[in-house]
Amino acid sequence: MPTSWQRRAARWVLAAAYLVAGTAHLRTPAGFIAITPDWVPWPAQVVMLTGVAEIAGALGLMIPPLRSAAGMALALYALCVWPANLNHALGDIAIGGTHLGWWYHAPRLALQPVIIWWALWASGVTDWPWRTGAARKP
Repeated sequence: MPTSWQRRAARWVLAAAYLVAGTAHLRTPAGFIAITPDWVPWPAQVVMLTGVAEIAGALGLMIPPLRSAAGMALALYALCVWPANLNHALGDIAIGGTHLGWWYHAPRLALQPVIIWWALWASGVTDWPWRTGAARKP
């Protein structure tokens, strides 16, 4: 069973990743807009809001009273952006003129459930698979 320092480290790594990603959404939105499915209305505004959501989630992971809510929100967020990642892969959409190919897309799509679990585990929402029952406090 992982220790509290491992959960803390996982939380810091996840928060840093979401902070970097959120900043990228706000500073260089073109690539994110390009992979947004056509059925999403106002893609530029949605990309901006997703960047804000990622930054808010990253900060929320670091604030104990907000940690569980932030973990659940980031897990839901990761689920909601899955269609953009799928669109990117299936549409072979070039970002900055670069086609990434399935060497990138297959692991990225396959790891999405891990990212969802990671947000829940790092925030203390779940202890699965190490312990059944209620999660312990992070």
